[in-house]
Amino acid sequence: MLQKSLTTTNNQKGSVRLEGNKVKLPKVGWVKLCLHRPLMENSTIKTVTISRTPSGKFYISILVEYENQILPIMPKKFLGLDFAMHGLYVASDEDDANYPSFLRKTEKRLAQAQRKLSKRQKGSHNREKQRLRVAVLHEKIANQRRDFLHKKARDLVGKYDAIGIEDISVKAMAKRKKGGKFSFGKSVADNGWNMFTNILEYKLAWQGKQLVKIGKWYPSSQLCHVCGFQNDATKDLSVREWDCPKCGSHHNRDKNAAINIREEARRISA
Repeated sequence: MLQKSLTTTNNQKGSVRLEGNKVKLPKVGWVKLCLHRPLMENSTIKTVTISRTPSGKFYISILVEYENQILPIMPKKFLGLDFAMHGLYVASDEDDANYPSFLRKTEKRLAQAQRKLSKRQKGSHNREKQRLRVAVLHEKIANQRRDFLHKKARDLVGKYDAIGIEDISVKAMAKRKKGGKFSFGKSVADNGWNMFTNILEYKLAWQGKQLVKIGKWYPSSQLCHVCGFQNDATKDLSVREWDCPKCGSHHNRDKNAAINIREEARRISA
């Protein structure tokens, strides 16, 4: 959901205040609002940013300052997450994310709405109404994605002390060519991996936990997590399952990679 920042103002001598379901803004006065969550106790409002979405909704972001000493914990429970193009991630000790692909489910309706918009006369009332319909669809997709990612992150953070991920470039993944065409961009953009890892990182930090980023050259998909044998044949992305030539263990490519990421995160944190 793209938001256009309209203004940012500092709180000077109580010019910004919250009381119940109202907020006082400079030069505006008291405005009703739906508060996402209460401010921290003994916090001081520093700045307020007012934004508007393309569908016409207004949001207020409040930056506060408060004392909060978070002590880092010694991690005991580790989890590894392997990035999945369509499903968001495969986890070492959890069910796969199975991301619902909100964009792909809505793209037919979105394409129809955008075609109608392109046929409307510029500057007309009907064009503005159709532009609003398109904006609402985009906003719904963004809200669904954000809600799903927050819930997944909150669930994982509550169970584990440290979570390992590969430090991959999503931008590079989106540009990857397959068969001469850019075939991965929509899938990468839809699942919101960068947004998910950012959410995961700050939720972990709030509890003194950590997100461990594994170098992108770490061969997580090539190593047998049982005996450590490195199978170069798995450099071929079409190899989804394989048997270790050394110990005979059967591996699912992504699950094996997630376990290796978990163990590498454990090693780094030791």
